[in-house]
Amino acid sequence: MKARIQPSDVYGEIHSSPSKSSMQRACAAALLHVGTTIIHNPGISDDDLAALDIIQKLGAIVIHNTDGTISINSKGVKPIDTIINCGESGLSLRMFTSIAALSKQPITIEGKGSLLKRPIDFFEKVLPLLNVDVSTKEGRLPIYIKGPLVPKSIEIESAGSSQYLTGLLMAFGSAVTEPTVIKVKNLESKPYIDLTLSVMEAFGLNRPINDQYHSFSFSPSVEKIKKNLHYTIEGDWSGAAFLLVAGAIAGEVTVFGLQNNSTQADRAILQVLENAGCQITNEENIISVSKSSLKPFQFDATDCPDLFPPLVALACYCNGISEIKGVKRLLHKESNRAVALQQEFSKMNVEIELADDVMKVKGGGSIAGANVHSHGDHRIAMACAVAALSAKDEVIIEHAEAINKSYPLFFDHLKKLGTTVLLC
Repeated sequence: MKARIQPSDVYGEIHSSPSKSSMQRACAAALLHVGTTIIHNPGISDDDLAALDIIQKLGAIVIHNTDGTISINSKGVKPIDTIINCGESGLSLRMFTSIAALSKQPITIEGKGSLLKRPIDFFEKVLPLLNVDVSTKEGRLPIYIKGPLVPKSIEIESAGSSQYLTGLLMAFGSAVTEPTVIKVKNLESKPYIDLTLSVMEAFGLNRPINDQYHSFSFSPSVEKIKKNLHYTIEGDWSGAAFLLVAGAIAGEVTVFGLQNNSTQADRAILQVLENAGCQITNEENIISVSKSSLKPFQFDATDCPDLFPPLVALACYCNGISEIKGVKRLLHKESNRAVALQQEFSKMNVEIELADDVMKVKGGGSIAGANVHSHGDHRIAMACAVAALSAKDEVIIEHAEAINKSYPLFFDHLKKLGTTVLLC
């Protein structure tokens, strides 16, 4: 699919889409929670649907209710299939592998697209320490596992992604029977671990004591787990970041449904917008950003690498050179995201320099119309679309359907704000 984005002023209000980070974790916790969970405001992205499919393969019963909620009935990890498919979801792969290993049944975990290229040697190093047999295709998918996983005190290397730790925390939180400690080296994306721990607590899982992210200590749970519970998926700061940047460069946008106290890492977009001189109104669960003269910014995105694409779109319109740190976190996304941003934005007359772990974006020039490509990366597609709003001419985005991975309503929301979007 191609998306043709015309330069447009944007004005209006949008209710934020559900957070896929929250939705996928809630699916995992609902599988581990013995009883019935009612999910309110469930996500509909490809990654969310992959998580729902996985928990059904692992034994949960999923019912889509007429009121838009989803009921998940579970008796724990009791697989009904020997193969689960994570689609292109890195979080599902890294989180559900450890959870699936709680079963003694042999399971093969598959994926597609860019997920087939992502390294998973972490599992070959760690899961055997927990009594799990593991084999992969030279450190890539598919991965074969045979448990059951037995929680033990271990030390792990977590550079590159906190999602592996998320899976272990949830698996341990379900199965630990004696005092156990997971020690962690080089943990990145700490806010996502905060989100994991908050979800575990909400679902009655055994939440560990967090010692400044260096270790996580479990004690045998003595609390009764509630049999039935309700959980609401919070609004998605990752997707909303694109809308807020759109307001900053092309008009005025208000986004509803974002929690100011959210543990989502991408809430940091507010700090960057403020540093860039944006006009921001921040009320309870309502954020408004309007167009203003923008100045260059410096920001460390190591803990929130998904902000790189919207920040590049913002930096295009800042009068000077903006610097974003954390480039090393972009190598194993849906694309080599740093290189993809550099290549596609250069077509729009934006100069991006990559030096060590820093991306420098030269803004303030004329943004040209161009024919760009998403690289199969949802966030590249959205970044190009937002940058196009104040470009000199039309921007055509190839493989624009990549947005379905996280934000299938993105182009609909741009249209609602007044953008001329033609899909073909």
